Amino acid sequence: MTTQDDEGVLDPWVVAWQEENPLPDWMTEGFPPDIREMARGDFGGTPALPMAEVHDEEVDGVGVRIYAHAVPHTGVVVYFHGGAFIVGSVGIMDNVARELAHATGAAVVSVGYRLAPEHPYPAGLDDCEAVSRWVAAHTSRFDVPASRVVLCGESAGGNLATAVALRLRDAAGPTVAGQVLIYPVTDGPAVTYPSREQFGRADWVWDEYGGGVDLGGDPYAIPMHATSLAGLPPALVVLAGCDGLRDEGRAYAAKLRADGVDVDEVCFGGQPHGFINFGFPAAAPAFEHIGRWVRATLAGAPH
Repeated sequence: MTTQDDEGVLDPWVVAWQEENPLPDWMTEGFPPDIREMARGDFGGTPALPMAEVHDEEVDGVGVRIYAHAVPHTGVVVYFHGGAFIVGSVGIMDNVARELAHATGAAVVSVGYRLAPEHPYPAGLDDCEAVSRWVAAHTSRFDVPASRVVLCGESAGGNLATAVALRLRDAAGPTVAGQVLIYPVTDGPAVTYPSREQFGRADWVWDEYGGGVDLGGDPYAIPMHATSLAGLPPALVVLAGCDGLRDEGRAYAAKLRADGVDVDEVCFGGQPHGFINFGFPAAAPAFEHIGRWVRATLAGAPH
């Protein structure tokens, strides 16, 4: 589904916003050291949505921020922030974690995984898997059964979410109820997609994430390279119509379907990469869709 007939035409609201907020060159060419340090900071805007409890702790040496409700939880969402595997933090993405908590009715565990290039692949993925396993083993802390865990991430975090799902499948558990992939990175730099050519690509990210090692052929780094996706949990794939990652996200959704995985795919036409993170007007219906899907998934309802 799309929100407009021509999904690749920028929403006029977005055009006006971009004219007032032009993107610096480093957004497409790489992060200078000073920008990189700033973009990993533990800060965010003034919280717009209250939570009954928000606190930081460590899980197997990995920093997490936990968001809990005063009312019974529908389940637990394990959230991996975006940032090209290189930047981002639980603080910067506090707004996304809060929106996820309110939309889904779930507790949210936001993961402060290690970042490249100082900690190249698979360090960040190892952290995300470790926290996911911890959550699956400690759902009683949130008064929900172990079956009510959903993985969620956007952009690089979407890659990490599906990579964790693949690792858990291949290790025979624990089982998670679903995966929410928001404009996910699913394919490597060797492949050309129309959306990449139209809206830009950031191939330099792979050199930093891989630490100079070619990650081609590794399905936990590049999910499109998995031999089979059969047995993965149901997936919600949320795409942006004017995003370089649109077509590879769509290709991954198609691959999931072909391998028998239940997939709900929704594309918000006219929206650029990051529209949910920036809180654009289209973010509200996107979170509503995510909330409905996650609540139904955690309740065991058919999609």
